[in-house]
Amino acid sequence: MNFEPYYPYVFALLIAVPLLVLFRLFVFTYIDLKNKELEILSVKSNNENNLQAYERMTLFLERLKPSNLVAKFNSDLNVHEYIFLLEKSISEEYDYNSSQQLYISKNSWQNIVECKNMIIKLLHSTYETLGDNADLKDFKTVFLMNYVEGEDFISDSLQLLKKDALFLTAK
Repeated sequence: MNFEPYYPYVFALLIAVPLLVLFRLFVFTYIDLKNKELEILSVKSNNENNLQAYERMTLFLERLKPSNLVAKFNSDLNVHEYIFLLEKSISEEYDYNSSQQLYISKNSWQNIVECKNMIIKLLHSTYETLGDNADLKDFKTVFLMNYVEGEDFISDSLQLLKKDALFLTAK
């Protein structure tokens, strides 16, 4: 049996098979590296989203501080109008930022909700204490005094947010 006519084909196979194996190895290594790169980028993107959420909620809590609330709106409003506008403003900003709970720890989010509710409760209790006859300047003063005399729950929540954000950046 004469195998001489098959020598060129055997030679071609001996050259092609290692080249195909190397090419396959290169492609799979390239795909693996690209997947790792995408994973790193997605983790970085998630951390950026989380940090932005913490920033937005820190800003929300800063705006909730009574010292910032009393500066809002005209001073020629009635007390009940002022409370209505403040409550509406707080609720709108809360609704706008409610999607941030996806990126914030459960405990921090509960503190933020509690802060919002406590400020609204403080507004109403101050109004009930003073009655409808008080003017806006007196209401704002008593509102600030009531907050100062009580627990500084907004600052506590801000500290918790800062700790969570620092923990997130340390990962």
